[in-house]
Amino acid sequence: MNDVPNLKDFDARLRDEAHEEPTLEVPQGEPTKKTQIIAIYGKGGIGKSFTLANLSHMMAENGKRVLLIGCDPKSDTTSLLFGGKACPTIIETSTRKKLAGEEVKIGDVCFKRGGVFAMELGGPEVGRGCGGRGIIHGFELLEKLGFHDWDFDYVLLDFLGDVVCGGFGLPIARDMAQKVIVVASNDLQSLYVANNVCSAVEYFRKLGGNVGVAGMVINKDDGTGEAAAFAAAVNIPVLASIPADDDLRRKSANYQIVGTHATQWGGLFTELAVNVAEAPPLRPKPLTQDGLLGLFDAETTGADFVLVPATDADMRGKFAKEVKSLEVVYDDV
Repeated sequence: MNDVPNLKDFDARLRDEAHEEPTLEVPQGEPTKKTQIIAIYGKGGIGKSFTLANLSHMMAENGKRVLLIGCDPKSDTTSLLFGGKACPTIIETSTRKKLAGEEVKIGDVCFKRGGVFAMELGGPEVGRGCGGRGIIHGFELLEKLGFHDWDFDYVLLDFLGDVVCGGFGLPIARDMAQKVIVVASNDLQSLYVANNVCSAVEYFRKLGGNVGVAGMVINKDDGTGEAAAFAAAVNIPVLASIPADDDLRRKSANYQIVGTHATQWGGLFTELAVNVAEAPPLRPKPLTQDGLLGLFDAETTGADFVLVPATDADMRGKFAKEVKSLEVVYDDV
């Protein structure tokens, strides 16, 4: 008996899953609840998890009720908050409970520290499903758990900014959040992702959406100024500049929380918490690719490179040969 799966059927199932529309209904129009739902986007590895873990901890320390939801398949958002401990994700817990014929309960997926309530949506293993659909399934389960009846001042969503389609773009496309914050640094790749997020926000604003960009957090700021110049160019404020400091790097690597009044960084994260709370959602002005490159020294990015068109002979290489023209040439009369 052949137990090897039919790859064509598997590929078709993944494609269908990726294109499946979410079933959850998201209210349209201006937000009416007191809860601020804020989606944070940024390039993978830029420091979203570090920023959010410490921001949420500081908000809670200042008396706010905060729910932190990790929406990145890497599931590293809560790891820093919980001292490196990985908590069970909603998706894996739901799968396990379903096989056992049991219902998922809040205590199975939501944990707390320092006044912060936190959970991870999770995602499928590599090659075994669509990460975007995993996000959508996660939010559908949150609704069943009573998400819209929960009492929080802030719900912070950590999203992978490299992908703004499907489930990863859900907060922007379906008005799930009131505002978006981008995390970037003074490098081209992270600002490229930030610009993509701004483009997505602007696209859905044109379609009648309400989500706006509240601002940018500059992480690992080395003082060169490209990220601040980008924020000014797209018309969003800088909410905080977190320096490229060795103490921060070590503490982050060791899963230590610095967003607390007990550290020298308490003032920085208190200011960030206030700015995040008060910043209004703005309509950004995304840059063109040339405009983005223009923020950097041409010697660094190659922005002054001139495109040289390839020819048919270039493409054929050693197989290149002269082909007689079929063009009719008329003699001069």
